[in-house]
Amino acid sequence: MLLSSNYLPQIQAQLVNVTARLQPFQYLHHQGLYTALSLRLLGQELSKLEIDLSSIHTQLNNTQTQKLSKEVGKLRKDVERVQNSDNINIKTVKETLRYLKNSVESCKTIPKDFRGQQRYCLKGLITNISEPITTKISPYGKSYISGSWGRQAQMDTEGEKDSYWVQPLVSSHIWGNTFRVYQTYEDFMASVKHRDYTFAPSYSHANAIEGPSGVLYGEALYYNCYRSADVCRYDLKTNTVKRVTLPGTGVGFNNKFPYCYYDCRLNSDVDVEADETGLWVLYATVGNHGNLVVSRLAWDGEAQTINVTHTWETRLFKKAVSNAFMVCGVMYATRYLDEYREEVFYAFDTATGKEDNSLALPLEKVVKGVASLSYNPVNKRIYMYNDGYLLAYQTYF
Repeated sequence: MLLSSNYLPQIQAQLVNVTARLQPFQYLHHQGLYTALSLRLLGQELSKLEIDLSSIHTQLNNTQTQKLSKEVGKLRKDVERVQNSDNINIKTVKETLRYLKNSVESCKTIPKDFRGQQRYCLKGLITNISEPITTKISPYGKSYISGSWGRQAQMDTEGEKDSYWVQPLVSSHIWGNTFRVYQTYEDFMASVKHRDYTFAPSYSHANAIEGPSGVLYGEALYYNCYRSADVCRYDLKTNTVKRVTLPGTGVGFNNKFPYCYYDCRLNSDVDVEADETGLWVLYATVGNHGNLVVSRLAWDGEAQTINVTHTWETRLFKKAVSNAFMVCGVMYATRYLDEYREEVFYAFDTATGKEDNSLALPLEKVVKGVASLSYNPVNKRIYMYNDGYLLAYQTYF
């Protein structure tokens, strides 16, 4: 187990900056903007952070954790001051708490593969994206405008190693219960030698897929379970489904927080992604004001359970984003430019908590709507389900 110690100085600098901006002013109690209930919930959230940080500090007890402990202690005093005198801006306190929570997540003892043994992940952000190098109509036809597709995404697997898959949403462009797997790229392009899998008995079964949320990772399909805040895992070998409920207050599902920007993509609330470091899920919560949340998933083969190991909160409103994907632990978000172009405009690095909203990387498309985007760490390509067209792009760093 390793610690992301290289990033702690950057995190500390962020905390100092945020704390410096935390200035008391008259509490707007008479307008009913903040209530005793919100204060109590804030205190509970801070208590959980104190417990997490105390555990990490007991294990490490280094300069960085000592500094974080002081910052959390200061925030505790600010909250107590609010409770006693109502003279501080709770929105600013909440923003400080968000930064601290993300810092603790990045400080946690995490698996060795978090940044991967690949030096590739040390090359920084994406600098360019090619024109489409694959353009194909979905084997199900253009009438199925929503779904997901790509190449099997686990880097160290033998099963389904070079396979390609397509998952269409066949009921109201929202739900589905089947997907198709091709063993090679040549078979996929020729639409031959495929195998169809049925992971739920109907479109409305609890194990059916909701929204364009799927990714094939090793010998399992991960996706958003029907009308729930759960991520499902369908095992291709055993035909069994396991699930985990996403953390957060008021997790969005059933079209509460879909990808939008220009047009909303129905029920695109929960988005499962994969990269060099493993599995991720992108979603929004009421507790984070509809902004994107990034959680890391891990499959425990021995216990046969899916676990959420880390969670970060961003300040990017999910409905202001047309889609998103993960690369080397960095979340990239896109927005609509016009009928034939999307643009990658934002990045959030889970290792540092840093955001970058100055990106301008175009993605060409065939038609207007984007149902899903996913990155594949095996060949460093991005896969787009473009209203029934299947497109692939090469990334450069």
